[in-house]
Amino acid sequence: MAKEKPTKLPKIFKRERTPRLHIVAWILLPIVRLMFKVVPHGHEKLPQKGAYVLVGNHVTNVDPLAVAYFGYFILRRAPHFLAKEALFRVPFVGFVLRMGGQIPVFRGGGSKNDESLRMAHKFLKAGHTINIFPEGTLTREPNLWPMRGKSGAVRLALETEVPVYAIAHWGAEKILPRYGSKFRPGFWKHVDVIVGDEIDLSPYRGRQLSAAELTEATELVMTKITELVEQLRGEKAPAVRYNPAHTGQTVTGNFVKAEKAAAIEAKKAAAAEAKKASKK
Repeated sequence: MAKEKPTKLPKIFKRERTPRLHIVAWILLPIVRLMFKVVPHGHEKLPQKGAYVLVGNHVTNVDPLAVAYFGYFILRRAPHFLAKEALFRVPFVGFVLRMGGQIPVFRGGGSKNDESLRMAHKFLKAGHTINIFPEGTLTREPNLWPMRGKSGAVRLALETEVPVYAIAHWGAEKILPRYGSKFRPGFWKHVDVIVGDEIDLSPYRGRQLSAAELTEATELVMTKITELVEQLRGEKAPAVRYNPAHTGQTVTGNFVKAEKAAAIEAKKAAAAEAKKASKK
């Protein structure tokens, strides 16, 4: 059996919108436009040049396509994401990710992911942008509101001294439900993307943060994202942010599938107990 080649980290080019990225963008353009229409709001708030971290909510696996389209065709920037390394091994998807200059995040963390973070630093130092979904996975919140965030985006922005802007999107869940298999594309379907003001992280810059302060800064980021989602949905989010750890849910993987499998196993166990009791 042939040994799989290791996933390489992307190269950084001085020119942000490279010819190879242009090729990828125009391959994906007709595909994306057949799936949905991105409707931008407030995108003039984002700098046309220079580095920043863009953070947003994560509802479905279609989200990166919507945000990438927004970044390339609306902002005229080169969107760079931190993506699961396993995706780089998927035919065509891996090709697109590599050509587009996306950064692999390796399972299990360790030194390889240190290299990934250093690469994200280099992209920002070179004046590029980094897109991050701070939740780290699709939201577990029952009604698709942003859940608890992870500190990676905040740490990256503070370490590189670049600004952070929040965006939110809504509508992608109608094309592909969270962990769903019923794909319902439509060029007439809107995915609204809204941009907020720069998040003020000045109280946390220029010093070593405690764990509590890092959590506080991360919560500020998630609050700004949630406020934008509220604008798009026209309703208020729950007062308490959802945390999967408080409900015993796993924080990675398809929790919907896992819960269904657990329910089936519980039903089988109950049936077996009932059968056993009837024989007594």
